[in-house]
Amino acid sequence: MPGTNVLSDIRIADMTTVIFGPYCTQTLADMGADVIKVEPAAGDDFRNVGKPVNTRGMGPCHLTINRGKRSVVWDLKTDEGKTAITKLIQKSDVFIHNVREDAVARIGLTFDEVKAIKPDIVYVHCTGFGSGGPYAGRPAYDDLIQGLSGTASLLPRVDGNPAPRFLPMAIADKVSGLHAVYATLAALRQRDRTGEAVHVEVPMLECVTHFLLEEHLYGETFDPPNGPVCYQRQVDPSRQPLQTADGWMTIAPYVDARWIRLFDVLEAPQELQDERLNDRRGRYHNMPYMMERVQAYLVRKPTQFWLDAFTEADIPAARVNDIGELRDDPHLQAVGFFQKRTHPTEGDYWETQPPVIFRGQDARAISPAPLIGEQTDAVLAELGLPSMTRSGQKA
Repeated sequence: MPGTNVLSDIRIADMTTVIFGPYCTQTLADMGADVIKVEPAAGDDFRNVGKPVNTRGMGPCHLTINRGKRSVVWDLKTDEGKTAITKLIQKSDVFIHNVREDAVARIGLTFDEVKAIKPDIVYVHCTGFGSGGPYAGRPAYDDLIQGLSGTASLLPRVDGNPAPRFLPMAIADKVSGLHAVYATLAALRQRDRTGEAVHVEVPMLECVTHFLLEEHLYGETFDPPNGPVCYQRQVDPSRQPLQTADGWMTIAPYVDARWIRLFDVLEAPQELQDERLNDRRGRYHNMPYMMERVQAYLVRKPTQFWLDAFTEADIPAARVNDIGELRDDPHLQAVGFFQKRTHPTEGDYWETQPPVIFRGQDARAISPAPLIGEQTDAVLAELGLPSMTRSGQKA
Protein backbone atom coordinates (compact mmCIF):
# COMPACT_ATOMS: atom_id res chain seq x y z
CA MET A 1 0.00 0.00 0.00
CA PRO A 2 2.50 2.68 -1.05
CA GLY A 3 1.57 6.22 -2.01
CA THR A 4 -0.37 7.07 -5.13
CA ASN A 5 -0.23 9.82 -7.75
CA VAL A 6 -3.89 10.87 -7.73
CA LEU A 7 -2.92 14.38 -6.57
CA SER A 8 0.37 14.61 -8.47
CA ASP A 9 -0.70 17.81 -10.23
CA ILE A 10 -1.36 19.64 -6.94
CA ARG A 11 1.26 21.75 -5.17
CA ILE A 12 0.73 22.85 -1.57
CA ALA A 13 2.50 25.67 0.25
CA ASP A 14 2.39 24.37 3.80
CA MET A 15 2.97 26.63 6.81
CA THR A 16 1.33 24.33 9.36
CA THR A 17 3.06 22.97 12.46
CA VAL A 18 2.73 20.25 15.11
CA ILE A 19 -0.09 17.73 14.25
CA PHE A 20 -3.38 19.28 13.05
CA GLY A 21 -2.20 20.80 9.77
CA PRO A 22 0.73 18.44 9.17
CA TYR A 23 -1.56 15.40 9.45
CA CYS A 24 -3.72 16.94 6.74
CA THR A 25 -0.77 17.66 4.46
CA GLN A 26 0.81 14.26 5.14
CA THR A 27 -2.40 12.63 3.93
CA LEU A 28 -2.39 14.81 0.81
CA ALA A 29 1.29 14.06 0.22
CA ASP A 30 0.57 10.33 0.49
CA MET A 31 -1.84 10.84 -2.42
CA GLY A 32 0.84 12.49 -4.51
CA ALA A 33 0.58 16.21 -3.75
CA ASP A 34 3.85 18.15 -3.81
CA VAL A 35 3.91 19.56 -0.28
CA ILE A 36 6.47 22.28 0.41
CA LYS A 37 6.84 22.63 4.18
CA VAL A 38 7.94 26.18 5.03
CA GLU A 39 9.81 26.19 8.33
CA PRO A 40 11.78 28.58 10.53
CA ALA A 41 15.48 27.92 11.04
CA ALA A 42 14.79 25.81 14.14
CA GLY A 43 12.19 23.77 12.31
CA ASP A 44 8.69 22.72 13.31
CA ASP A 45 8.59 22.13 17.09
CA PHE A 46 7.10 18.68 16.52
CA ARG A 47 10.43 17.57 15.08
CA ASN A 48 11.71 17.39 18.65
CA VAL A 49 8.98 15.12 20.03
CA GLY A 50 10.59 11.79 20.85
CA LYS A 51 14.26 10.89 20.80
CA PRO A 52 16.07 11.08 17.44
CA VAL A 53 18.62 8.46 16.43
CA ASN A 54 21.23 10.56 14.63
CA THR A 55 20.10 14.10 13.91
CA ARG A 56 18.54 16.76 16.07
CA GLY A 57 15.09 17.66 14.74
CA MET A 58 14.52 14.20 13.29
CA GLY A 59 12.43 12.66 16.06
CA PRO A 60 10.12 9.69 15.49
CA CYS A 61 6.91 11.73 15.28
CA HIS A 62 8.43 13.93 12.57
CA LEU A 63 9.30 10.83 10.56
CA THR A 64 5.65 9.72 10.59
CA ILE A 65 3.75 12.97 10.12
CA ASN A 66 6.03 14.81 7.72
CA ARG A 67 6.94 12.04 5.31
CA GLY A 68 6.47 12.76 1.63
CA LYS A 69 7.12 16.51 2.05
CA ARG A 70 9.91 18.83 1.07
CA SER A 71 11.31 21.26 3.65
CA VAL A 72 12.46 24.81 3.05
CA VAL A 73 13.74 27.30 5.60
CA TRP A 74 12.71 30.86 4.89
CA ASP A 75 12.55 33.86 7.19
CA LEU A 76 9.36 35.60 6.11
CA LYS A 77 10.42 38.81 7.82
CA THR A 78 13.23 39.31 5.30
CA ASP A 79 12.89 40.52 1.72
CA GLU A 80 14.33 37.21 0.47
CA GLY A 81 11.84 35.21 2.50
CA LYS A 82 8.92 37.34 1.35
CA THR A 83 9.96 36.97 -2.27
CA ALA A 84 10.30 33.21 -1.90
CA ILE A 85 6.88 32.67 -0.29
CA THR A 86 5.28 34.94 -2.89
CA LYS A 87 6.82 32.92 -5.73
CA LEU A 88 5.79 29.66 -4.09
CA ILE A 89 2.19 30.81 -3.69
CA GLN A 90 2.10 31.88 -7.33
CA LYS A 91 3.00 28.33 -8.34
CA SER A 92 0.81 26.55 -5.76
CA ASP A 93 -2.76 25.33 -5.76
CA VAL A 94 -3.18 25.42 -1.98
CA PHE A 95 -1.83 27.65 0.78
CA ILE A 96 -2.44 26.14 4.22
CA HIS A 97 -1.38 27.47 7.60
CA ASN A 98 -2.24 27.44 11.30
CA VAL A 99 -0.98 30.91 12.13
CA ARG A 100 -3.35 33.07 14.17
CA GLU A 101 -5.05 35.92 12.33
CA ASP A 102 -3.07 38.73 13.95
CA ALA A 103 0.25 37.03 13.25
CA VAL A 104 -0.59 36.10 9.67
CA ALA A 105 -1.59 39.72 9.05
CA ARG A 106 1.82 40.88 10.26
CA ILE A 107 3.58 38.78 7.63
CA GLY A 108 1.19 39.84 4.88
CA LEU A 109 -0.47 36.47 4.23
CA THR A 110 -4.15 37.05 4.96
CA PHE A 111 -6.65 35.59 2.51
CA ASP A 112 -7.04 38.86 0.61
CA GLU A 113 -3.28 39.32 0.36
CA VAL A 114 -2.68 35.74 -0.82
CA LYS A 115 -5.58 35.99 -3.28
CA ALA A 116 -3.91 39.08 -4.74
CA ILE A 117 -0.81 36.94 -5.36
CA LYS A 118 -2.72 33.94 -6.76
CA PRO A 119 -6.34 34.75 -7.76
CA ASP A 120 -7.47 31.10 -7.78
CA ILE A 121 -5.70 29.94 -4.61
CA VAL A 122 -7.30 27.51 -2.17
CA TYR A 123 -6.59 29.16 1.18
CA VAL A 124 -6.98 26.82 4.17
CA HIS A 125 -6.75 28.20 7.69
CA CYS A 126 -6.36 25.55 10.40
CA THR A 127 -7.51 27.36 13.49
CA GLY A 128 -8.59 26.61 17.03
CA PHE A 129 -11.98 28.28 16.98
CA GLY A 130 -14.34 29.66 14.37
CA SER A 131 -13.84 33.33 13.63
CA GLY A 132 -17.45 34.20 14.51
CA GLY A 133 -17.25 33.32 18.22
CA PRO A 134 -15.74 34.75 21.40
CA TYR A 135 -12.91 32.17 21.44
CA ALA A 136 -11.65 33.32 18.03
CA GLY A 137 -7.94 34.08 17.99
CA ARG A 138 -7.13 32.09 21.11
CA PRO A 139 -4.35 29.50 21.01
CA ALA A 140 -5.62 25.93 20.81
CA TYR A 141 -4.04 22.62 21.71
CA ASP A 142 -5.39 19.09 21.83
CA ASP A 143 -5.85 19.18 25.63
CA LEU A 144 -7.84 22.40 25.48
CA ILE A 145 -10.11 21.09 22.74
CA GLN A 146 -10.68 17.76 24.51
CA GLY A 147 -11.76 19.77 27.54
CA LEU A 148 -13.98 22.27 25.75
CA SER A 149 -15.64 19.73 23.45
CA GLY A 150 -16.77 17.42 26.25
CA THR A 151 -14.39 14.66 25.19
CA ALA A 152 -12.78 14.64 28.64
CA SER A 153 -16.18 13.93 30.21
CA LEU A 154 -16.64 10.57 28.46
CA LEU A 155 -14.51 8.25 30.60
CA PRO A 156 -16.19 9.36 33.86
CA ARG A 157 -19.51 8.24 32.39
CA VAL A 158 -18.03 4.79 31.84
CA ASP A 159 -16.11 4.02 35.02
CA GLY A 160 -17.74 6.27 37.60
CA ASN A 161 -14.54 8.14 38.45
CA PRO A 162 -15.79 11.75 38.38
CA ALA A 163 -12.44 13.25 37.37
CA PRO A 164 -12.47 14.37 33.71
CA ARG A 165 -9.70 12.71 31.70
CA PHE A 166 -8.16 13.08 28.28
CA LEU A 167 -8.23 10.27 25.76
CA PRO A 168 -4.54 9.26 25.46
CA MET A 169 -4.04 10.33 21.86
CA ALA A 170 -3.98 13.57 19.90
CA ILE A 171 -7.56 12.94 18.84
CA ALA A 172 -8.55 16.60 18.48
CA ASP A 173 -5.59 17.37 16.24
CA LYS A 174 -6.04 14.30 14.05
CA VAL A 175 -9.83 14.53 13.71
CA SER A 176 -9.45 18.17 12.73
CA GLY A 177 -6.67 17.24 10.31
CA LEU A 178 -8.96 14.83 8.49
CA HIS A 179 -11.66 17.51 8.29
CA ALA A 180 -9.00 19.73 6.71
CA VAL A 181 -8.23 17.02 4.14
CA TYR A 182 -11.76 16.78 2.76
CA ALA A 183 -12.21 20.55 3.02
CA THR A 184 -9.09 21.09 0.91
CA LEU A 185 -10.20 18.57 -1.71
CA ALA A 186 -13.70 20.06 -1.89
CA ALA A 187 -12.23 23.55 -2.22
CA LEU A 188 -10.01 22.37 -5.09
CA ARG A 189 -13.13 21.03 -6.81
CA GLN A 190 -14.88 24.37 -6.31
CA ARG A 191 -11.87 26.25 -7.65
CA ASP A 192 -11.82 24.05 -10.73
CA ARG A 193 -15.51 24.78 -11.35
CA THR A 194 -15.36 28.55 -10.81
CA GLY A 195 -11.74 29.52 -11.45
CA GLU A 196 -11.88 31.60 -8.28
CA ALA A 197 -10.09 31.52 -4.93
CA VAL A 198 -11.71 29.59 -2.08
CA HIS A 199 -11.27 30.57 1.58
CA VAL A 200 -11.61 27.62 3.98
CA GLU A 201 -11.65 27.84 7.77
CA VAL A 202 -11.19 24.60 9.72
CA PRO A 203 -11.75 25.22 13.47
CA MET A 204 -10.68 22.49 15.89
CA LEU A 205 -13.40 22.97 18.51
CA GLU A 206 -16.21 22.80 15.98
CA CYS A 207 -14.62 19.82 14.18
CA VAL A 208 -14.21 17.76 17.34
CA THR A 209 -17.59 18.72 18.80
CA HIS A 210 -19.28 17.77 15.53
CA PHE A 211 -17.37 14.47 15.50
CA LEU A 212 -18.32 13.73 19.12
CA LEU A 213 -22.00 14.55 18.87
CA GLU A 214 -22.76 12.42 15.83
CA GLU A 215 -23.84 9.72 18.27
CA HIS A 216 -23.47 11.39 21.66
CA LEU A 217 -26.06 14.15 21.26
CA TYR A 218 -28.41 11.16 21.56
CA GLY A 219 -31.58 11.95 23.52
CA GLU A 220 -30.89 15.67 23.48
CA THR A 221 -31.26 15.63 19.71
CA PHE A 222 -34.96 16.29 20.30
CA ASP A 223 -36.52 19.35 21.89
CA PRO A 224 -37.58 18.64 24.54
CA PRO A 225 -35.08 15.80 25.09
CA ASN A 226 -36.47 12.28 25.19
CA GLY A 227 -33.43 10.73 26.83
CA PRO A 228 -29.95 11.42 28.20
CA VAL A 229 -26.97 12.78 26.38
CA CYS A 230 -24.48 10.11 25.15
CA TYR A 231 -25.18 6.96 23.16
CA GLN A 232 -25.77 4.62 26.07
CA ARG A 233 -24.09 1.58 24.55
CA GLN A 234 -20.86 3.55 24.14
CA VAL A 235 -20.76 4.58 27.81
CA ASP A 236 -22.01 1.26 29.20
CA PRO A 237 -19.42 0.12 31.81
CA SER A 238 -19.95 -3.49 30.76
CA ARG A 239 -18.89 -2.77 27.18
CA GLN A 240 -15.23 -3.62 27.71
CA PRO A 241 -12.69 -6.20 26.56
CA LEU A 242 -13.10 -9.60 28.20
CA GLN A 243 -10.41 -11.75 29.76
CA THR A 244 -9.57 -15.21 28.47
CA ALA A 245 -7.26 -17.84 29.92
CA ASP A 246 -4.25 -16.27 28.21
CA GLY A 247 -5.18 -12.71 27.24
CA TRP A 248 -8.04 -10.47 26.28
CA MET A 249 -10.63 -10.38 23.53
CA THR A 250 -13.66 -8.41 22.46
CA ILE A 251 -16.99 -9.67 21.16
CA ALA A 252 -19.77 -7.88 19.28
CA PRO A 253 -22.82 -10.16 18.91
CA TYR A 254 -25.07 -7.07 18.46
CA VAL A 255 -28.24 -8.87 17.32
CA ASP A 256 -30.24 -11.02 19.72
CA ALA A 257 -29.95 -14.23 17.68
CA ARG A 258 -26.17 -14.06 18.01
CA TRP A 259 -26.39 -13.65 21.77
CA ILE A 260 -28.37 -16.90 21.89
CA ARG A 261 -25.77 -18.65 19.71
CA LEU A 262 -22.99 -17.25 21.88
CA PHE A 263 -24.27 -19.13 24.92
CA ASP A 264 -24.43 -22.27 22.81
CA VAL A 265 -20.76 -21.77 21.88
CA LEU A 266 -19.98 -21.26 25.56
CA GLU A 267 -21.78 -24.58 26.19
CA ALA A 268 -23.96 -22.73 28.65
CA PRO A 269 -27.49 -22.52 27.15
CA GLN A 270 -28.87 -22.91 30.66
CA GLU A 271 -27.85 -19.32 31.39
CA LEU A 272 -30.73 -18.19 29.18
CA GLN A 273 -33.21 -19.85 31.51
CA ASP A 274 -32.49 -17.20 34.11
CA GLU A 275 -35.50 -14.87 34.24
CA ARG A 276 -33.21 -11.92 33.59
CA LEU A 277 -32.04 -13.41 30.29
CA ASN A 278 -34.90 -15.60 29.08
CA ASP A 279 -36.30 -13.17 26.51
CA ARG A 280 -35.02 -10.46 24.21
CA ARG A 281 -36.19 -7.60 26.41
CA GLY A 282 -34.53 -9.10 29.46
CA ARG A 283 -31.23 -9.59 27.63
CA TYR A 284 -31.30 -5.99 26.42
CA HIS A 285 -32.00 -4.47 29.84
CA ASN A 286 -29.68 -6.77 31.78
CA MET A 287 -26.62 -6.41 29.58
CA PRO A 288 -24.19 -5.89 32.49
CA TYR A 289 -25.33 -9.15 34.09
CA MET A 290 -25.18 -10.99 30.75
CA MET A 291 -21.62 -9.79 30.15
CA GLU A 292 -20.71 -10.91 33.65
CA ARG A 293 -21.92 -14.41 32.81
CA VAL A 294 -20.06 -14.42 29.48
CA GLN A 295 -16.87 -13.42 31.26
CA ALA A 296 -17.23 -16.33 33.68
CA TYR A 297 -16.90 -18.78 30.77
CA LEU A 298 -14.36 -16.98 28.56
CA VAL A 299 -11.69 -17.02 31.24
CA ARG A 300 -11.63 -20.83 31.17
CA LYS A 301 -10.05 -21.21 27.71
CA PRO A 302 -7.43 -19.38 25.60
CA THR A 303 -8.16 -16.57 23.19
CA GLN A 304 -7.52 -18.53 19.99
CA PHE A 305 -9.93 -21.25 21.03
CA TRP A 306 -12.71 -18.71 21.40
CA LEU A 307 -11.80 -16.87 18.20
CA ASP A 308 -12.07 -20.10 16.23
CA ALA A 309 -15.34 -21.07 17.90
CA PHE A 310 -16.95 -17.66 17.46
CA THR A 311 -15.85 -17.42 13.83
CA GLU A 312 -17.45 -20.78 13.08
CA ALA A 313 -20.67 -19.58 14.74
CA ASP A 314 -20.63 -16.23 12.88
CA ILE A 315 -20.21 -14.20 16.06
CA PRO A 316 -17.92 -11.15 15.54
CA ALA A 317 -14.91 -11.36 17.83
CA ALA A 318 -11.30 -10.23 17.91
CA ARG A 319 -8.28 -10.44 20.13
CA VAL A 320 -7.20 -7.29 21.96
CA ASN A 321 -3.77 -6.30 20.68
CA ASP A 322 -1.24 -4.36 22.68
CA ILE A 323 -0.21 -1.25 20.75
CA GLY A 324 3.43 -2.28 21.06
CA GLU A 325 2.76 -5.60 19.35
CA LEU A 326 0.78 -4.47 16.30
CA ARG A 327 3.53 -5.45 13.89
CA ASP A 328 2.79 -9.07 14.83
CA ASP A 329 -0.88 -8.91 13.80
CA PRO A 330 -1.34 -11.41 10.96
CA HIS A 331 -3.74 -9.23 8.98
CA LEU A 332 -1.50 -6.16 9.14
CA GLN A 333 1.43 -8.34 8.14
CA ALA A 334 -0.47 -9.81 5.19
CA VAL A 335 -1.47 -6.41 3.77
CA GLY A 336 2.03 -4.99 4.28
CA PHE A 337 0.80 -2.25 6.58
CA PHE A 338 4.20 -1.86 8.23
CA GLN A 339 7.18 -1.42 5.94
CA LYS A 340 10.78 -1.29 7.11
CA ARG A 341 12.66 1.44 5.31
CA THR A 342 16.03 3.12 5.51
CA HIS A 343 16.22 6.89 5.97
CA PRO A 344 19.21 8.54 4.25
CA THR A 345 20.47 10.02 7.52
CA GLU A 346 18.52 8.31 10.31
CA GLY A 347 18.90 4.66 9.37
CA ASP A 348 16.26 1.95 9.52
CA TYR A 349 12.73 2.80 10.62
CA TRP A 350 9.20 1.44 10.37
CA GLU A 351 6.63 3.20 8.26
CA THR A 352 2.87 2.67 8.30
CA GLN A 353 1.37 2.59 4.83
CA PRO A 354 -1.55 4.79 3.68
CA PRO A 355 -4.72 2.93 4.70
CA VAL A 356 -6.78 3.92 1.64
CA ILE A 357 -6.11 1.98 -1.55
CA PHE A 358 -6.76 3.46 -5.00
CA ARG A 359 -7.28 0.38 -7.12
CA GLY A 360 -5.92 0.56 -10.64
CA GLN A 361 -3.83 3.68 -9.95
CA ASP A 362 -0.06 3.89 -10.26
CA ALA A 363 1.74 3.35 -6.97
CA ARG A 364 4.88 5.12 -5.85
CA ALA A 365 7.26 5.10 -2.92
CA ILE A 366 6.72 7.82 -0.33
CA SER A 367 9.81 9.97 0.19
CA PRO A 368 11.20 9.99 3.75
CA ALA A 369 10.68 12.92 6.09
CA PRO A 370 13.09 15.75 5.27
CA LEU A 371 15.88 17.32 7.28
CA ILE A 372 15.29 20.93 8.28
CA GLY A 373 15.53 22.98 5.08
CA GLU A 374 16.78 19.99 3.09
CA GLN A 375 15.17 21.13 -0.17
CA THR A 376 15.58 24.90 0.26
CA ASP A 377 17.97 25.40 -2.63
CA ALA A 378 16.16 22.96 -4.92
CA VAL A 379 12.81 24.66 -4.42
CA LEU A 380 14.33 28.12 -4.87
CA ALA A 381 15.83 26.94 -8.15
CA GLU A 382 12.42 25.64 -9.27
CA LEU A 383 10.99 29.08 -8.48
CA GLY A 384 13.75 30.79 -10.48
CA LEU A 385 15.34 32.29 -7.37
CA PRO A 386 18.95 32.25 -6.21
CA SER A 387 20.11 30.56 -3.02
CA MET A 388 19.43 32.66 0.03
CA THR A 389 21.95 34.46 2.19
CA ARG A 390 22.32 33.24 5.75
CA SER A 391 20.14 36.10 7.03
CA GLY A 392 17.36 35.04 4.67
CA GLN A 393 17.17 31.72 6.47
CA LYS A 394 17.09 32.99 10.00
CA ALA A 395 13.86 32.76 12.00
